[in-house]
Amino acid sequence: MITQQAPVDDYFRSHLPNQYEQGGRKWLYPRATSGRYTRWRTAVAVVLLVALLAGPFVWVDGHPLFLFNILERRFIFFGVTFWPQDFYLVAIGLITFVVFVTLFTVVYGRVFCGWACPQTIFMEMVFRRIESWIEGDFKARQRLDAGPWTTEKILKKAAKHAVFFLISFVIGNTFLAYIIGRDQWMTLITDRPSQHLAGLTAMLVFTGVFYAVFAYLREIVCTTICPYGRLQSVLLDKHSLVVAYDYVRGEPRGKKERKQITRDTGSGGGRLEQPVVAAHASAPRPLPQTPKGDCVDCKLCVQVCPTGIDIRNGTQMECINCTACMDACDEVMHRIDRPQGLIRMDSLTGIETREPFRFTTRIKAYTGVLLALLAVLGGLLGTRPALDTTVLRAPGQLFQREANGKIANLYSVEVINKTYQPMPVRFRLSHPAARLRFVQPLAEVKPGELTKTMFFITLPETAIRQSNTPLTIDILSGNTLIDQVETNFLGPEQ
Repeated sequence: MITQQAPVDDYFRSHLPNQYEQGGRKWLYPRATSGRYTRWRTAVAVVLLVALLAGPFVWVDGHPLFLFNILERRFIFFGVTFWPQDFYLVAIGLITFVVFVTLFTVVYGRVFCGWACPQTIFMEMVFRRIESWIEGDFKARQRLDAGPWTTEKILKKAAKHAVFFLISFVIGNTFLAYIIGRDQWMTLITDRPSQHLAGLTAMLVFTGVFYAVFAYLREIVCTTICPYGRLQSVLLDKHSLVVAYDYVRGEPRGKKERKQITRDTGSGGGRLEQPVVAAHASAPRPLPQTPKGDCVDCKLCVQVCPTGIDIRNGTQMECINCTACMDACDEVMHRIDRPQGLIRMDSLTGIETREPFRFTTRIKAYTGVLLALLAVLGGLLGTRPALDTTVLRAPGQLFQREANGKIANLYSVEVINKTYQPMPVRFRLSHPAARLRFVQPLAEVKPGELTKTMFFITLPETAIRQSNTPLTIDILSGNTLIDQVETNFLGPEQ
């Protein structure tokens, strides 16, 4: 039989869980958890931490696996280099990623936040555990913060923040290595400091930001700063899988009553303890009590929550689907010999109707759009030219007259080799009478580099029929046509 959800206090809707009623911040002390989900999260966190910290230092065939060089506008994803000329690919990739996040959130809620987000992984799996190791469990940390500044408290706080700053320094250096690359980072830390003041300043700024995030901001990043947390509120619906409390089974909540009958027997007289019977048969009988649900109101699910919410109030924006409350509740259900899963991954529809998860029209539509974007992105990546050439007329230059009645135009050229192999190049003009002459010879483009040079194009004045003659320049590598560039040739009025 499906019962109505018990009324809950709406106080949580107008107040943050980490804020006092007067407006000051309420410091959270999450209780440590254990259980299958905690073990799985730990395993996932170890893999992701290793990948994150090793990312900028892993090179394949002489080039980095990842690079996000904003200063030089050069990005490398899984070994594929993207230049400013590939911005359209980056834009389509970002759109695809947004659609993927939307689809993932519609189906699985905010699981990414609790299981894969670097903020959560570092906070819960690194910084929070170090804090517990130095200051003690959640009750010991509360007593320490509430107590006076003794020698023990000063030593523990100093040790904790020193370790926090050291780890933040490591994270900051890793983040910087993602931006400038492994080799430049090595030069930065081994060369004279006076030669790299800007880089060292960036290193300290990154360290300070990460230290502030993990030592002070903490859950505020998830509940207030992160835009994805806000986006989640409009993406979820009653069919989305979220960490949910089964109020149908759990309500009305309350402590379980144990009726025990104690019997003492033995030689020398027996005594039977029985419940007290009313002295008067006419005394009114007590009203039958409403059977309680499986929730014993132990509040362990609140104590373990890293954002301080009560999951029994329903899905809330602050929930990061870390599943800590699921482990805590499963442990209690095991103790009282009740089925696990009072708090579980389920949808609101699944809890109310007991129906299994199904793909809705909304999910199918998002999936279709995502597959279409992936197909477009894959096609564009597959047909991207190995060389990208940009030819522009030299600014401020008109045509020049040369000997033998020829007209010359000066051009600048930029050639980007998007591969990791040197490529020979040559230029061929579509106009049969046109000739091309480089200021500096260009016969080969180095792998993964941008090469700049200039050249002249000359035409006999007798071959010019208009002041603006269109030309096509073919760029070849060996005998293979790699790219084509359209340009104009300026000449005298005819």
